[in-house]
Amino acid sequence: MSRPPTTPPTLEDVARVAGVSRATVSRVVNGTRNVDVKIQELVRAAIDETGYAPNRAARSLVTKRAGTIALVMSGAGDPGEEDAFAARVLADPFFGRVAGGVLGFLRPRGVHPVLMIADTERAREDVLAFLRQGSADGALLVSTHAEDPLPVRLVESKIPAVLFARPARPIPISYVDLDHQAGARLAADRLVESGCTQVATVAGPLDVPASQDRLTGFRDAMARHGFPYVPIAEGGFTSASGEAAMERLLAEHPDIDGVFAANDLMAQGALLVLQKHGRRVPDDVALVGFDDSSPALVCRPRLTTVRQPVEDMAAEMARLLMAHVEEPGLRPKSVIFEPTLMVRESA
Repeated sequence: MSRPPTTPPTLEDVARVAGVSRATVSRVVNGTRNVDVKIQELVRAAIDETGYAPNRAARSLVTKRAGTIALVMSGAGDPGEEDAFAARVLADPFFGRVAGGVLGFLRPRGVHPVLMIADTERAREDVLAFLRQGSADGALLVSTHAEDPLPVRLVESKIPAVLFARPARPIPISYVDLDHQAGARLAADRLVESGCTQVATVAGPLDVPASQDRLTGFRDAMARHGFPYVPIAEGGFTSASGEAAMERLLAEHPDIDGVFAANDLMAQGALLVLQKHGRRVPDDVALVGFDDSSPALVCRPRLTTVRQPVEDMAAEMARLLMAHVEEPGLRPKSVIFEPTLMVRESA
């Protein structure tokens, strides 16, 4: 007797189409590890063919998981300007690359990220409450300021969490990061190879570990090339801050012929100022950025920049988090990626 057409497809229907047992289908649906990849593909194809939709409530009772993770952007917003912080985050090409890497890893595994903005104490409490009540299985945290209390509070609450970038102070939490000093050395080498002798840098916020590492790596590399002093102007990782920093550098050091900006947005701002002052890039001033984000390709000339493999780093962050979710008590782990230099027209 055929099943009435109004009856939703079941695990048994999926198992019959896939040619596997009901238990195998259940293991794939519930995200159990150690299921052969080819069998997973068969089951997912059968799910698509039958239109089976797992009962999330029932699944959660079995797996004790929500099937959701929180993707948290945590920063310091000005009082009453929470929407402004969210707008800055969503407009930043860096965050788009992080989100793309996270989605690319999680979506095939049936896990869904929930975007949360934590820019005030109240917002951080909301994130912690959301996680403590089991609405998400863990958190992927991208923090934009050094004194962010959220990483420590996640550790204290024993909530599975992974950070993008090394925390400002040592805590037992997993993170992914880049060898920022190595990247800055690549930028210094390129400027020296280009014949620059009056080199300056637009640094990122100096309370951020990545900014500190990029500045240290650049200074050390320039010193090895025989340049003991490098003028510095601090920016804030935005195009506008890059403009302001470049104006200061030109006013104080008008003979600059090479600039390293600690991210592409600041390099974009620096380029606008150089062009406004009649400095040709790269003929008069060579310019190197950092990240290899979309502004590097939008600029004219296109930016030579240090590539940070953000999508791969974000996917690894998600992989680490799922490992912590599946195996509570797993020791914290750090994964450090290597930078590469993307040579284009600006240097």
